[in-house]
Amino acid sequence: MSLVTIWHNPRCSKSRETLKLLEAHGAAPDVRLYLKEPPSAAEIRTALDLLGLSAAALTRMKEPVFRNLGLTGDSPEEALIAAMAEHPILIERPIVFADGDAALGRPPEAVLALL
Repeated sequence: MSLVTIWHNPRCSKSRETLKLLEAHGAAPDVRLYLKEPPSAAEIRTALDLLGLSAAALTRMKEPVFRNLGLTGDSPEEALIAAMAEHPILIERPIVFADGDAALGRPPEAVLALL
């Protein structure tokens, strides 16, 4: 099986469910605790490209820091990417990477296509 990486937040139920699902299907993912080891803006851009999503689609807009930064869903891509890099709590989770592809674990079963 290929190298599988998950951007994981252990406090998030969807992230925990996704990790369990990966392990149940024989994957031994590299777990990146992205709140402690935030991805760079370049890594976030790569994730967006692999996911085929806009920055707004990957941003957790209900987080207080989002409003505190004065951001909106119409903010420029680069502003949202910079905010996610600076405040990784704004990144929707979990994101799973494998074989040059990525999937958002919402719902957790969405990542099974990567295996």
